[in-house]
Amino acid sequence: MVRAGLIIVLVTVLAAVAGPFLSPYDSTAQELARRLEAPSLAHPFGLDELGRDILARLLEGARISLMVGLAVVSVSSTVGKLFGSIAGYFGGRIDDLISRVIDVLMAFPGILLAIALVAVLGPSLTNVVLALSVIGWVGYARLVRGQALRAREFEFVQAARACGASSARIVLRHILPTAFPSVVVQATLGMAGAIIAEAALSFLGLGVQPPTPSWGTMLDAGRAHLFDAPHLTVFPGLAIALLVLGFNFLGDGLRDRVDPKMVR
Repeated sequence: MVRAGLIIVLVTVLAAVAGPFLSPYDSTAQELARRLEAPSLAHPFGLDELGRDILARLLEGARISLMVGLAVVSVSSTVGKLFGSIAGYFGGRIDDLISRVIDVLMAFPGILLAIALVAVLGPSLTNVVLALSVIGWVGYARLVRGQALRAREFEFVQAARACGASSARIVLRHILPTAFPSVVVQATLGMAGAIIAEAALSFLGLGVQPPTPSWGTMLDAGRAHLFDAPHLTVFPGLAIALLVLGFNFLGDGLRDRVDPKMVR
């Protein structure tokens, strides 16, 4: 399962990076006379409603999805590790305050909160990353908090405290490394969630704005041609499904390897 997920993710990353070299067409170049043309040798995935090459747009959309996923995971994991380690290590009122904030944010459906934030801030790629990060850090914080509550009782942590090590040093050098494997698994699964959320926001017109291609906007544009040109929605839908499936396979496989309860 890990191997299958890794292959899907690596192929997608390589295709996104090498997109300008793989497709001879510009993702924004229009051929209105050939609009809605079916897949052919010249255009393997066909043309969209404005005569643009779907393969070129899929490759550029892959870069958008991967960049958003990577940015959201980076920001969310950094903030979540910071607050989670502080809450778990210090405990007391600090833990209560951070835990209540986490509970409040988790009480709202994540995608609805993201829609509300982007609607207020305005549709753009930066605001999408910001909105998804605001709701994404709580999962990392809960995970790291649990690890910190357990790790602060370890003998090497108590020895570091007895030797006069500062709280910041103990958290950075001793607490956070114990949570690293679990954070990696969470980040892998978080990539899949961020990609789906970005596609959903773009589908609703709150994400990447035209003419920049996004898998979500491509699905939205293809809704009007489900019967006369189904390739407009089939290929973006398959791209989202395969990439999300690849990250889920990778995350599940890594979790089986790092979780002692799953190891036989």
